[in-house]
Amino acid sequence: MQNRRSFLQQTTALIGLLMSVPALAQKAAKKTILLRSAWQTVNIGDIGHTPGILTLLERYLPDVTIQLWPSDIGNGVEALIRKRFPKVIILKGPEKISAAFNDCDFLLHSSGSSLVARKDVDRWHRETGKPFGIYGISLHGVFPTPLASNATSAAEVELISKAQFIFFRDSASLKFAKEKGITCPIMEYGPDAAFAVDLRDDASAEAFLKAHQLETGKFMCVIPRLRYTPYWKIPAKKAAFDEFKHTRNEEMKEHDHAVLREAISAVVRQTPMKILICPEDETQVAIGKEMLYDPLPAEVKAKVVWRDRYWLTGEAISTYLRSAGLFGLEMHSPIMCVGNGVPAIVCRFDEQTSKGIMWRDIGLGDWLFDMDKPAEVARIVPTVLAMAKDPKTAKAKAAKARTFVEKRQRETMAIVGKTLAV
Repeated sequence: MQNRRSFLQQTTALIGLLMSVPALAQKAAKKTILLRSAWQTVNIGDIGHTPGILTLLERYLPDVTIQLWPSDIGNGVEALIRKRFPKVIILKGPEKISAAFNDCDFLLHSSGSSLVARKDVDRWHRETGKPFGIYGISLHGVFPTPLASNATSAAEVELISKAQFIFFRDSASLKFAKEKGITCPIMEYGPDAAFAVDLRDDASAEAFLKAHQLETGKFMCVIPRLRYTPYWKIPAKKAAFDEFKHTRNEEMKEHDHAVLREAISAVVRQTPMKILICPEDETQVAIGKEMLYDPLPAEVKAKVVWRDRYWLTGEAISTYLRSAGLFGLEMHSPIMCVGNGVPAIVCRFDEQTSKGIMWRDIGLGDWLFDMDKPAEVARIVPTVLAMAKDPKTAKAKAAKARTFVEKRQRETMAIVGKTLAV
């Protein structure tokens, strides 16, 4: 009798929940989200945050109105967004943004290395008192570095605690948030929005691959990176030269890239695969030539292609999709690879924040390596070689991780929708 009573109670509760779903969806559909995103265009990963979160909103909350508050949509990115998301309202100028504060019901801060737009979120909170949420960030200070800026401030802790929800893109940030005393009512793991990017530029990718004799499934991609991005080398950023960062970059660049060259040589010599050296940000075009391509032996170099120009996210993903996998020192190209079912190996260091830990969170710990731990560095070449020799197994592993990510995307977007419906 007790089991029957319990069953009836559970069934009644479930029916009530299912009956409420349409009503909640209807309420949410009438809402307008102010999306704070689009941080910069010199990095295809930073570009990817925005189409990623827009894809999720389109998929799970299709009737919600979205107004995008961008930092930078130059460099051809605005055209990409308008073509893929024609319904999205892109705000330009302080008057439009001020009007959005009145028109929008909720502010959603997209993925980033931290609460990137903290000042803007704080302004929203102070001026409107309306709710806000944070989707897929890391926190500064999880792995301390000598830079004072790489720390989560008390003001940030206080502000985040006022959010309706916050999804951390790595478990290390979630743990750190609790240690810092953040008391947001919903704090969970939530994938970086860039996992959901579905931009494509097949024509450009196919033209490049054909010109360089790279066949689908018969090449791997590799991405270089310095410890700190030398933004002072990008004219559009107008960044001052940073002596500390430059010194650290010079100190570690051979250490960090030597093992990648070993992996390139092993793949070329022991498999039929070729290698494409490509960038995630504008500065890595030159880094790829200096640290990866130029030092290679002639017989290896003959099967290696160095991409001599920057690209946008659509062409990059279309290229990754035609590869057998990717390895290197960056994070968001691997994210966009796995989000599209392509195997990817991540080599990280603390200067990159804690984002690399997400590879363990999604079941790819065997493909995550800490460049400051010799025992882990020693396993990079064998792991890259294994991926090149058995692409079928590698692809199955990537697919399993993708399935986990998609499950969390559904669950986290359900929370976003429920929050909007209140």
